[in-house]
Amino acid sequence: MSDTTPFNQETVTLLIKHRIRAGSEDQYEAWLRRVVGIAAGYHGHLGVDVVRGKAGGLHLFTSVLRFSTTEAMQRWLDSDERRELIKEVAPLLADGDVTEVNTDSQFWFNPSEDAPQPPRWKQAVVSFLVILPLSMLIPLLWGPVFSLHAILSSYLVSNILITATIVLLVVYLCMPLATRLFAPWLTARQDQ
Repeated sequence: MSDTTPFNQETVTLLIKHRIRAGSEDQYEAWLRRVVGIAAGYHGHLGVDVVRGKAGGLHLFTSVLRFSTTEAMQRWLDSDERRELIKEVAPLLADGDVTEVNTDSQFWFNPSEDAPQPPRWKQAVVSFLVILPLSMLIPLLWGPVFSLHAILSSYLVSNILITATIVLLVVYLCMPLATRLFAPWLTARQDQ
């Protein structure tokens, strides 16, 4: 069985934080575009999200790379290619290459320990906005398949298929996109 099957994945997330020296932002952006393309070529790489912010008056880039297994992530971390890329970018970094490994779900609402977690009501609103349309659309999309055979349309099987589809879409596609889209609102301070 392949380790890229969604049901067989342990999915690990590599969090990389780079604070950029003042005036080096454009150089770093060009380097980052190159690195994202190179990392995508590694077996087990599932995608990357980049969150831009500020920390200590400098630009902070938090890259969230998802891998299908711990081994796939470790291959990327230990690769000679990555070592050379980090050596190349080191002069642009204020604090060096800061990495952290966690599970995917921990970064939906809190991509960095430097940023406070949004209030739970905001997390609930974003989750609702993601899950509601899926819970209305997915059963309609599965409808033609359910009509093919009585087993597929049974209560248990149909609910398993619908729920699995929604969960996979939420975890791998919708929540990462939604948290990027709503990031300014999620991270806005209460007193603003």
